[in-house]
Amino acid sequence: MPDDRLIFTPDQVDLARSPLRRSLRADTFVLGAFNPGLTRLPNGNLLAMVRVAEALCDPVADGHVRAIRWTAQGYVLDRFPLDDVEMSDPRAFTLRGSSPPRAGLTSLSWLLPVEVTRDGGEIVQVHYDKAIEPSASFMAYGIEDARISLIGGAWHMTVCAVSHERQCTALYRSVNGLDYRLEGIVLDHQNKDMCLFEGKVGGKFMALTRPLGEGYFAPPPDSEWLGGPAIHLAQSPDALHWKPLDAPGIRARKGTSITQRMGGGTPPVLTPRGWLALYHGVERRERVGVYRTFWALLDRDDPSRILHLADHAPLIEADAALTAPIADRLYLPTPVVFTTGIADGGDCWIVASGEADLACRITLLPKSRFD
Repeated sequence: MPDDRLIFTPDQVDLARSPLRRSLRADTFVLGAFNPGLTRLPNGNLLAMVRVAEALCDPVADGHVRAIRWTAQGYVLDRFPLDDVEMSDPRAFTLRGSSPPRAGLTSLSWLLPVEVTRDGGEIVQVHYDKAIEPSASFMAYGIEDARISLIGGAWHMTVCAVSHERQCTALYRSVNGLDYRLEGIVLDHQNKDMCLFEGKVGGKFMALTRPLGEGYFAPPPDSEWLGGPAIHLAQSPDALHWKPLDAPGIRARKGTSITQRMGGGTPPVLTPRGWLALYHGVERRERVGVYRTFWALLDRDDPSRILHLADHAPLIEADAALTAPIADRLYLPTPVVFTTGIADGGDCWIVASGEADLACRITLLPKSRFD
C-alpha cells in the first residue's frame, strides 16, 4: 500500500442514504467528505469518522442565499437576501455590516462512520445506519471534525457543534467504537479542536483545547512567541467537567510559517519518549490560508512541558497529486491538509487527514521519524 493515498472521496458518499433525505426537499451534493476522526475497533479494523459537508446544488434562488438548518421537526431552509450578504469564501457567507461578524454556512455537516482494513488500505463497510446527525439546537448548523480517543475501554469522541446559539465542543461516548451516545456540551466557547489524550495523566482525563477570541495581546518584543490563537491544555475527572491548566501549551513561534492560527490535530498518543501530538499551523495567504501539519512531544507526566517542538519543517503538507483525479471538485484557493486522526500501525503511525477540505487521506509515518 502506498504511504500516502486518498481512502474516501465525495463520490463515494451515497446521498440517497443521507440523514437529510428524510425531510429536506432540495437537491444537494457532497461539497467534501473529509477531516476523519480515526480509531481502532474491537475487531482490529479502523474506523474513520468522516465529516460529510452536504451543500445545496442551488444555494442562491429568487435573490436569496439559502442555508440548511436542523430542527426537531426536520431540516429546513433559511433565506437571506443577496444584497445583505458577502460571499468571498465558498464555504460560508457573512451578513453585511454586522458587528461582531455574523456568518452562515453553505453546507451542513454530519458524520459518516467508514470502516477500513486494519492497515488503512481498503474500505470494508460504510455504516450509514450509524451516521451521526445534529440532534439538538446547539448543533443546528452541523457537526464537524470528530476526534476519537480510546480511554479506559471506552471511546470518547469530540466534535465541533455549530449553531446561531453558540459554537461549542460536544462529547459523544461509545462502548464499542461504532455506536455513539451524545453526552452534551463540554466546552461552551469557540473551540474547534479539542483532542482528548489517548490515556489519563495522573488519573485524570487530559485534552488539548483551542479557545478563540476577537482580540489578542502582543507579546514582549524580545519574546520568542508570536502571539494569537494557541493550543492550551485542560484536565477533567470525568471528561465532562474541564479545568484549563494554568501553564500555556503549544504556541506559534516567531520565524515559522505559522502566522495566522494553529490548533490541535490528532489526539495525543503515548510513546516511550512522551505524548506525541500532531497539530495544524496556518500560514496567512489569501482568504483561507495554507494548512500544514506539525508535531510536538509533551512530557508524559506534565504535558505542559514541551520536550520537542517541530514547527519549522512540516510533517505533512497538501499534495496536489492526490487530488488530481478529482481536481474538478476543488474549491479552495490554497493548499490545505487538516490532520484529525491517528492509530498505531505497529512500526508506523497511521494518520488520517482531510485533504483540500475535500477527501480523506491516509498517511503512514514510520515511528522512527519521531525518535
